[in-house]
Amino acid sequence: MIRNNGHGEEQWDAILERLQGLGRPGLPGGVPERSRPRSGGRQAGSQTEPDGSNCPDRLDELNGLDPLNGLDDRDVLHGLNGSEDRDVLHGMNGSEDRDELNGPEGLKGLDHANFLADRKLTEIYLPLVQTTALVIAQLGQTLDGRIATRTGHSHFVTGPEDIRHLHRLRALVDAVVVGAGTVVADDPQLTVRKVRGVNPVRVVLDPSGRVSPQARLFRDRSAPTLWIRSPRAPAIRASKPVEGLILDEETPGQGFRPADVITLLAERGLHRILVEGGGITVSRFLAAGVLDRFHLTVAPLLLGSGRGSVTLAPVDTLDRALRPQCRHFALGRDMLFDLCLRP
Repeated sequence: MIRNNGHGEEQWDAILERLQGLGRPGLPGGVPERSRPRSGGRQAGSQTEPDGSNCPDRLDELNGLDPLNGLDDRDVLHGLNGSEDRDVLHGMNGSEDRDELNGPEGLKGLDHANFLADRKLTEIYLPLVQTTALVIAQLGQTLDGRIATRTGHSHFVTGPEDIRHLHRLRALVDAVVVGAGTVVADDPQLTVRKVRGVNPVRVVLDPSGRVSPQARLFRDRSAPTLWIRSPRAPAIRASKPVEGLILDEETPGQGFRPADVITLLAERGLHRILVEGGGITVSRFLAAGVLDRFHLTVAPLLLGSGRGSVTLAPVDTLDRALRPQCRHFALGRDMLFDLCLRP
């Protein structure tokens, strides 16, 4: 399903066209090229030395990226940390006069709202279409670090702009990965519905075989679906477009090694991966050091109890904590933190 949501959609199409150049059918009607060898990025599960190329942040770094849709990088990418402060954006001393705002180079002929939407789309998503290999995770949480109530109710922690952001992420990857708990609790579709884009391959990590064959994503035929289970799980009979795969656990009962999952998907030509949830699955991929980026959206909401977001091994001193490069963007009332984990 494809919907046009107004501001920024031309720029979104330009980002999808860039993605199509990497071998994925970004725009509806594009031809899949799952078997195309990767021309850049890291090998799945490798621990290569960072070179900083995946984490453009400030103006001088962002200007190295190619412009989209005829907009100069310096005009589109100069907003630091997603700020929409007019004084910072335009240098107009706070003036909101349309005639004055249209004066600076790069703003001529652009509606102010369209400019803001285009620039935000470019800042958030252009860094994600610079390489053919990407592993990115996302979560939406409350201010106190909860992703659902104690009963698992999570619809919705974050607002509509973050939901649209999630659908954009799905449109930019080859595969979207979720754990069994997410499927049991939410019965998700994992398809692209809020924006233009092509559905990714859906991947369910279910080592114990606890997901019901009646789950919606196994029955709706909306996209190819991989049901990954361990040898200890009960046997299943999957029918297309669902395919059952067997993957060994690192230790029986302890789940799959994230690097093994990435390797398995890469062998099928799926090199751009979104780890969508839930908290346990994202935490395992984060702890394994295989994530390139982590998009964490925080909603102005307090639960005080419920299911936690990220859980890592305890540390005794703060110098052991992860301190990744970070940008942030307002998504309605929510705040998106773009964490670059493997520069």
